[in-house]
Amino acid sequence: MKDYGILDRIQSPADLKKLEPAELKQLCGMIREFLIDHVSRTGGHLASNLGVVELSVALVREFDPMRDRIIYDVGHQCYVHKILTGRRDRFDSLRQLDGLCGFMKPSESDADPCITGHASSSVSVALGMARARTLRNEKYSVIAVIGDGALTGGMAYEALANAGTSGEPLIVVLNDNNMSIDKNVGGMARHLARLRVSSRYLNAKNTVRRILTPIPGGKSLLVTGSKVKGMIKSALLPSSMFEQMGFHYLGPVDGHDLKALDEHLQLARKLKKPVLVHVMTKKGKGYEPAERAPEKFHGVSKFNPYTGEPMAKSGASFSSVFGEELLRLAQKDSRICAVTAAMPSGTGLSEFAAALPDRFFDVGIAEEHAVAMTAGMAKQGLRLVCAIYSTFLQRGYDQLIHDLAIEGTIPAVFAIDRAGIVGADGATHNGVFDVAYLRSIPSMRILAPANFAELRSMLTQALYHANSPVAIRYPRGGEGAFREDTSGAVEVPVYDGTDAVIVSYGIMINKAIEAAEKLRDNGISTAVWKLNEVAAPFSEQFLEELSHFSVVVVLEDVVEQGSIGEALAAELAKTGRAPRRLLLRNTGDRFLPHGSVSEIERLCGIDAESVAAAVLEEIK
Repeated sequence: MKDYGILDRIQSPADLKKLEPAELKQLCGMIREFLIDHVSRTGGHLASNLGVVELSVALVREFDPMRDRIIYDVGHQCYVHKILTGRRDRFDSLRQLDGLCGFMKPSESDADPCITGHASSSVSVALGMARARTLRNEKYSVIAVIGDGALTGGMAYEALANAGTSGEPLIVVLNDNNMSIDKNVGGMARHLARLRVSSRYLNAKNTVRRILTPIPGGKSLLVTGSKVKGMIKSALLPSSMFEQMGFHYLGPVDGHDLKALDEHLQLARKLKKPVLVHVMTKKGKGYEPAERAPEKFHGVSKFNPYTGEPMAKSGASFSSVFGEELLRLAQKDSRICAVTAAMPSGTGLSEFAAALPDRFFDVGIAEEHAVAMTAGMAKQGLRLVCAIYSTFLQRGYDQLIHDLAIEGTIPAVFAIDRAGIVGADGATHNGVFDVAYLRSIPSMRILAPANFAELRSMLTQALYHANSPVAIRYPRGGEGAFREDTSGAVEVPVYDGTDAVIVSYGIMINKAIEAAEKLRDNGISTAVWKLNEVAAPFSEQFLEELSHFSVVVVLEDVVEQGSIGEALAAELAKTGRAPRRLLLRNTGDRFLPHGSVSEIERLCGIDAESVAAAVLEEIK
């Protein structure tokens, strides 16, 4: 096992408090080395964690993470927090099945106060915890660390407005890593902020107050001085917005200066009111490849720690093919525009943004706004494609109904990336709910391409042959063995058989065909039917075809409640065509753990081997 020097001596948060300044600096270097070594082997979120090393150390030194509530938002910034709260020895299992989660997870440790996978919710949760503390007359600190773009989400501002006027002792640490409000600060702001929070300044202010208060006219002088100071602050500092919300603003402070961080956090705790500490950090700090390209090292697969190059070259993916095809279509049609919510590279839209910047709109981590704005632009005659991850589109559910579906004739397209099982990011990121929540919306069409050719065809179909909202759901990664473009039909047979039938859609059609081939090898003739539009009513011909099989399997990578399998079971029963045995193979009624996609599929019993075994058992 590699020797990490001083880091190996840190067995608990209490050990941090014993270190001298020089040792703390050495510790931060060792933490960065540890992060690079381990994330290069497991994959994960690297650049954001390299940026919060000193901040995380300062928080664990100043607070008791087992009693105080420290919430990281977005939660992928929590790796250093985990290292310092007793989980360093588990980092070899990061993001692996039964291993360490890449986000905060209370079942792992009391140091993780809540689940944090999506952005912008930390201040809301922190205020709730602070209010509960007051009502129960308990004593602990509550700290929300919000950053890495999370302050672009509207929910954060709703919470800040409420928290600032609550009077609750609450600390919000704004980790400003050039992903949100960095343009609002400058040299003068930093200078005055440092002066305002320095011990000399605070002591001087208290001395002046003590001297002037008893003398005639002293109180008037204090009031006048306070007003002048307020005018200067409002003109020069970015703090005015937060202070108008009711927060006491501290900062900006260098997020890589442990001494300054300690001073600010100590002061924030002593104030016993809503406080916002503005911390400036550098994403990717201490690792040159990540400093040079922080977006590239935001979420990484396994890579060479010496060069920063990925171990496996990535090929074409559904995301990249979507981006290429949308750009090709947009270059021919000036009405086509693209919208995303802080995910231009993740959704394959980087080239679109570079080539057609006037028709590309990144709204930040604000999915509700993205959906409603998409509706407004589409309503006025543009052809809109809004690209959002499946798990994040959940946040725009109200807008999908209210701003799009009720009217029913707005032809906006939603490119739903990361649909189905995502894997290593776990419960907060698996896109297993989209079929259920989208199928429940009248007038919403859902297309499910199984390969790149179908994605291209369906994108054109959605843009030019739809008069209502259309969702196109596709997985992370590349296509499988099935490459035929069957997008011209709603339901289509893709594998012949007479004994059993497997119904599936999207990328899962590959598992269905693989299972049918295994069953054929065992003497069971199994057909496979493919659905291309999963929200459409089932045709009479399709239902009649299924009635000829004694065993019908519906294979999906979504939760059971609201699945196609449930809908098909109801329709078959209603029409008197129920088979002798109907098997619904899906992810079940649960939240899925983190692990590889293949591991999670086996866990759910939706891999080819499990499906074939289930059919074989039924027939024999």
